[in-house]
Amino acid sequence: MVFNSVKNYYEVLEVTPNATSDEIKAAYRKLARKFHPDVNKAQDAVEIFKEITLAYETLSDENKRHNYDIVNGIFKTSAQTTTSSKKAEEEYRENIKKEYKTYENKKTPPKQKKGVNKYLKALKYWILKIKQYRRVKEILKPQKGEDITTEVTITPDEVITGSKRIINIRTTKTCPQCHGHRFANGDKCPKCSGKGIITETKRINVTIPKGIKHGSKLRLKGEGASGKNGGANGDVYIVVKIETKTQVHFNKLNIYYNVPITPFEAALGEEITIPAFDGTIKLKLPKNTTSGQKFRIAGQGIKKHGKTGDLIVTVTIEISHDLSDDEIKLYEQLKNLSHEDVRKNFGYGS
Repeated sequence: MVFNSVKNYYEVLEVTPNATSDEIKAAYRKLARKFHPDVNKAQDAVEIFKEITLAYETLSDENKRHNYDIVNGIFKTSAQTTTSSKKAEEEYRENIKKEYKTYENKKTPPKQKKGVNKYLKALKYWILKIKQYRRVKEILKPQKGEDITTEVTITPDEVITGSKRIINIRTTKTCPQCHGHRFANGDKCPKCSGKGIITETKRINVTIPKGIKHGSKLRLKGEGASGKNGGANGDVYIVVKIETKTQVHFNKLNIYYNVPITPFEAALGEEITIPAFDGTIKLKLPKNTTSGQKFRIAGQGIKKHGKTGDLIVTVTIEISHDLSDDEIKLYEQLKNLSHEDVRKNFGYGS
């Protein structure tokens, strides 16, 4: 049967079903010292230590031990009784088989009823056995550690050039003292307080690639919380955000730059200097440049995978909020000289 893969906890700890709590504790301490992975470097020491700890966790708890004995058909022996728990369990199972056969063969109503009751008991026994096997299997199977998600905000400069960042994350790892088994020498592990894990702050170096988009996720495999029972570590996901309070925006490999200009630069046409990420760029404005007009500068965008985008400059005419008296007089002269109605085509439906 498949249930034979679940070992007898009393045999694992090398005690009898009549063992007291103190005897179970002493047996665990003795075996734990012998098979602890820090002491015993044998290939199977870790698995044996896991079995010892799981057996102790069950048998050291009065309720868990009682349920375990019932489910596994383990009988306490008296001083005069020499039958082992293993033999008693085998006899118990044989009796169940005999009782089931009796139920099948008997035809009289009274005996049939008795056989039904015993059949139901046997069925209940195996259902509990299956549940126990599944619980043990679930506890022991490898489990991947939890993933961790965090955010990092970068500047437009970092989008263009790429960068390296150091981020701090709070994560968990398997307790190095009890190796995740929560007990050490029969008591709760003092390092992790019986949790099997400890929390730590980890510093991670992150490379931000060029041309990354707002909201993109970077995955750092294996940098998350520690796995259980030999399972893989979780991952760290970094959500990248780009500063929004800026004159610079991005679309694929193109860079969009909003640049303010003065009224006389727009009217007369001037050469202006635009601050760029790797220096400065000269842009010659034509006469009568309008607010919102766009200029494309080829080859000045993001360089990625052998391709290069463009720089698209949008100019906005802005007037100083602190004009001098002389500047105001000049604007008055311009007003008197100008006869063009800039709103002549503006109106409802136009």
